[in-house]
Amino acid sequence: MKSIRLHEGKERSLLRRHPWVFEGSIARGRADPGETVRVEAHDGRFLAWGACSPSSSIRVRAWSFDEAERIDHAFFKRRIARALALRQRLAIHPQASTGVRLVHGEADGLPGLIVDRYGDVLSAQFLSAGSERWKAAIADALLGATGLARLYERSDSGVRELEGLPAATGWLRGDGATEVEITEHDWRLAVDVASGHKTGFYLDQRDNRLHFARWLRRLGLNTVLNCYCYTGGFTVAALAGGAGHVTSVDSSAPALARVLQHVARNGFDVATCEVADADVNAYLREALKAGRSFDAIVLDPPKFAPTAAHAERAARAYKDINRLALKLLAPGGLLFTFSCSGGVGAELFHKIVAGAAVDAGVDGAIVQRLEGAPDHPTTLVFPEGEYLKGLAILKSAA
Repeated sequence: MKSIRLHEGKERSLLRRHPWVFEGSIARGRADPGETVRVEAHDGRFLAWGACSPSSSIRVRAWSFDEAERIDHAFFKRRIARALALRQRLAIHPQASTGVRLVHGEADGLPGLIVDRYGDVLSAQFLSAGSERWKAAIADALLGATGLARLYERSDSGVRELEGLPAATGWLRGDGATEVEITEHDWRLAVDVASGHKTGFYLDQRDNRLHFARWLRRLGLNTVLNCYCYTGGFTVAALAGGAGHVTSVDSSAPALARVLQHVARNGFDVATCEVADADVNAYLREALKAGRSFDAIVLDPPKFAPTAAHAERAARAYKDINRLALKLLAPGGLLFTFSCSGGVGAELFHKIVAGAAVDAGVDGAIVQRLEGAPDHPTTLVFPEGEYLKGLAILKSAA
């Protein structure tokens, strides 16, 4: 077994069971991509078993902090069984949705592995050298634990490049149609695991879509603007919440076509929906010039800041769209605004939106703080996993 030895004082994070070892912490030792290594303190004390990533600044990702544990096929069976047991305790599947995250990377003790279930199909991302090396064993363990026969790989994220890995997509186990219908609460939604965003859909927003529907019904709001709408999850939620008219904006024509399909699939009148193929920022500015207003607005933009180094530039982008949205929002209206940028923490995001409100000359009350669904857990030892954060803001009536 190869060893990685750390510089003195660099063992503190591993002693707190944080799973990452950065390049600068390593005094000596090397290994092949994904190879299991023994991570040692400067004096040779055992710290963790981890997977080496020679091309990444995160040089080692810890599998286990138990010296007696072995990283083998049985290890992955145990970790996957533990992850599934947590989801069963949360009672997410099938009560709330037939789409559920089964494995959430570091939070489930499986760094670099993301697995979502859409009906009878599993969709997985192998985003680290370690998960890539154990791909076959992981695939077998997933199908064995779930009893399913089909597993699609969506390892096409840019994160793979940082690991020195090429993109990889396609069926790992089984085959057939890649489009699946899932239920989410009382709604029916189509997901394509081959072409949809991420592993096929944004399951992390599941509970927030339900919150939005409930707020609209509670407040009796009628006109809704859904920005960065993708395939219309929040659009369907708005109609389920009693909205009389929803405008959905995205720069993807195929996604907008899917919005209208979802509206019809759920029994709503397509005439109540307007779709706009446009850049959101430009659309907001034009709507403001035209004197339009909306009772409720959703801002769910893509990741503006992948790391903290991009936070300053991202802050300007978040502030601009929130300023425009707050100006477009009718007095007493509701704004659901999000950031999925890991480089922008919840406190910073709050400050950004507050600054946008000052620039817009409006005030409001935060009536709910929003986060990812519970099958996307954030653990106590890995706070970096908290990437999705949001605010539900009720604009002052006067």
